Amino acid sequence: MSNKKIIIGFSFFLVFMWLCTLISKSVYTTRLPMVSTISPEEKYIEHKVEVAGIVVEGGKQAVTSLPGVKVKTLIAHVGDRVEEGDILFQIDLDDLKEIIKEKQRQINSLQLQVNTILENQELEEQKKEIEEERAREDYNTTARLENTDVGRAADRYARAAEDLDDFYEDNSGMDEETRNQTQQELLDALQSAAYAEADAKRDRDQAMKEAERNVEDILFPDANDATLSVTQLQISELNADLSKYLDILNQEGNIKAKIGGMITDIYIEAGGRIPDGASMMLTDDNVPCQFKVILDKEQKKYVGFGDEVLVKLDGSSKKMDMTIDYFSESQSMPGSFETLINLPEGTGVPGLSGTLSCSNIGEKYGCCIPPLSIIETDTRSYVYVLREREGILGKEYYVEEVNVKVVDKNENWAAIEGSTLDMDSQIILSADKEFGKGDIVRWIN
Repeated sequence: MSNKKIIIGFSFFLVFMWLCTLISKSVYTTRLPMVSTISPEEKYIEHKVEVAGIVVEGGKQAVTSLPGVKVKTLIAHVGDRVEEGDILFQIDLDDLKEIIKEKQRQINSLQLQVNTILENQELEEQKKEIEEERAREDYNTTARLENTDVGRAADRYARAAEDLDDFYEDNSGMDEETRNQTQQELLDALQSAAYAEADAKRDRDQAMKEAERNVEDILFPDANDATLSVTQLQISELNADLSKYLDILNQEGNIKAKIGGMITDIYIEAGGRIPDGASMMLTDDNVPCQFKVILDKEQKKYVGFGDEVLVKLDGSSKKMDMTIDYFSESQSMPGSFETLINLPEGTGVPGLSGTLSCSNIGEKYGCCIPPLSIIETDTRSYVYVLREREGILGKEYYVEEVNVKVVDKNENWAAIEGSTLDMDSQIILSADKEFGKGDIVRWIN
């Protein structure tokens, strides 16, 4: 009876200890930070651009001239109304003539190079012809000499064979010892002549092969050299530029309006040089309105000249498929970029607001995580990764820092470079309490 009581008491003790452990574990875990995680995914990093703009007069036309020439006088000013053929500004003729001289000097210098290359090519061709002729002469001479040597060796072999035949036909009057000795000498002479003939043929074949290879080496095509083509292309381009400068000189340096309109922007000044782009902007009332947008450097990465975009004007629920018709760095806002889109005829009025939007599907990356999971400092970027191990109370989860390098991102996803994370990694996305590296946490999965 006492043993039964002991067993029952021990069982109650074990149950009590299990309950205490369970309660302790529950109390312990309720104090731990509760975290949620996400695993890396394969994603396209899409970039969306949405920026406000305004409708402007569509008759803006760029006035361009050759870049680099110096402006002498500005005739027209912002706000002036000009007609087709009116003088807008004048080029410094002295400076223009110096540029023309320099262009001509460059052309002459390059032409001398072309002439030298052509002369050298002609000399090389003549040299090659002479070398080929000599090589063929050497080939023929070698063939003649070597065949002579082979013929002589063959003749010696024939005579040795004839001597041996004569011996066999008439060897009377010789004692046996002399006959045997003479026969051996004749056989040796025949063998020696055979070897000499074989050596002569071998030497002939080797000499002929070398002579033939010398001819082949000379006939082998020369390596391609693009110097001549490149130089001639440079001359062609310089001649095209020179023709344009001469046209301005023939116009006495006057740059005239090609259409009538009002000057809205001027990007040049007296004494300065014309930039690579528009010198002035003119309106044209016969052209439909345009939609103008200013982009920052980040937006410029995903929007450029000729790109297809969506335009929505205020007061309209319809988005229009449009194409960017003008793209240039803003003169009034350095670091920003001015974009113009030609609107359909009868669409919009100057001053009306609207929105430009576009989407770039971007590249596909194998390891992408939400940007909110990434902690960035001045020196590095890292994420908290959930790890598993055995603890005092059984299986537990702890936090580990893993450095990452972001190669691309948008508002929803960040692409991670390298193999610091695998697709099974559990990246901590949120927590109800603060935690740090090495801390034990509760995982909501």
